[in-house]
Amino acid sequence: MAKVDFSDTGIAFERKSDRELKETAFLFKMMNNSFLVDIGSNMTLFALKLRLPIKTIIKKTIFKQFCGGATFEECNKSIQELAAYNVATILDYGAEGKESAAAFDITVKESIRSVRFAAEHDTVPVVSCKITGLAQNDLLANISAKKELSEKETQQYQQALNRLDAICKEAYQLKVALFIDAEESWIQSAIDDMTDVMMERYNKEYITVYNTFQMYRHDRLDFLKKSFALAQEKGFILGAKLVRGAYMEKERLRAKEKGYPSPIQPNKAATDKDYNAAVQFCVENYERIGSCVASHNEYSTQYQLQLMEEMNIPKDHLHFNFCQLYGMSDNLTFNLAKAGYNVAKYVPYGPVKDVIPYLIRRAQENSAVDGEVSRERGLINQELQRRKKA
Repeated sequence: MAKVDFSDTGIAFERKSDRELKETAFLFKMMNNSFLVDIGSNMTLFALKLRLPIKTIIKKTIFKQFCGGATFEECNKSIQELAAYNVATILDYGAEGKESAAAFDITVKESIRSVRFAAEHDTVPVVSCKITGLAQNDLLANISAKKELSEKETQQYQQALNRLDAICKEAYQLKVALFIDAEESWIQSAIDDMTDVMMERYNKEYITVYNTFQMYRHDRLDFLKKSFALAQEKGFILGAKLVRGAYMEKERLRAKEKGYPSPIQPNKAATDKDYNAAVQFCVENYERIGSCVASHNEYSTQYQLQLMEEMNIPKDHLHFNFCQLYGMSDNLTFNLAKAGYNVAKYVPYGPVKDVIPYLIRRAQENSAVDGEVSRERGLINQELQRRKKA
């Protein structure tokens, strides 16, 4: 059986000095306290609103851990460092929640710059794209709710499609892949529709566009299968990035407040079951699906390795990819890379003030996920102990 030893901390942290590991362990210790995270998040937003000089502190701590730099030029050091260990980079422009046409146009320009940068660097095969950076949230919500659009909204929707198309067309021509991020359920249907349009245009010969499937929703396994049926019907290759999800508490709260059934799975076991079923579905149909196991879950990762071996699929097949967030799960990333699999780090970048929502979400998610931060700290401490004995 194809089994990679994800407990090998020597490989996982080879590039990190003792000092860097200790700094990371301290940061994760702080993040493990949900009270401190909530207080820190509120104070950070308040300080930024008052224009207090805290950006330097942020940049030297949580930004340094989870972001590659303020610009993708600044990311170069991280990109080269990852490449030295056969780990690719997925560039993610971290600005989100923009609402003006001018802001959307900036996102388009930055995304196209990222695509061109990626085309010039073999170790940057993918760029991430947020449709919430290209269209108004209210518009996406109205489309998802199947409301009749006003003339102005119809025009805005076409403009959003044009913005997305400009990015996808550039990626297609330069042979750079594009991951379309998933968002909250009440705007996701519009994002799915827009992504399907782009996949039909640009995934005929090879995969340019990937949709993201959040398996913490109980309807997403079925949607993955429907997406594949649509791809078969329309004659394109499905791009599927598989994630568990990032908005669980927010989704449940909104469903309760508005009185509709929660779209979230009843428990983690149900999420895991659907996630692994999605992995199996993609592997079984790999000739017409390109997938990315975007997960920090060791079992799901090992499960794909097992299925690939059972079907005699080469480790470096273009339709099989893994990725983890920058600053987390190095035990998965670097051991996969050492074993010869296609693996990448998801590397957000952008001005500190623009990526604050991402960083706060990262801190809150990690403090909320039972055992996630504790596992990271445990692996770091294990490596420090190993080095002492060496």
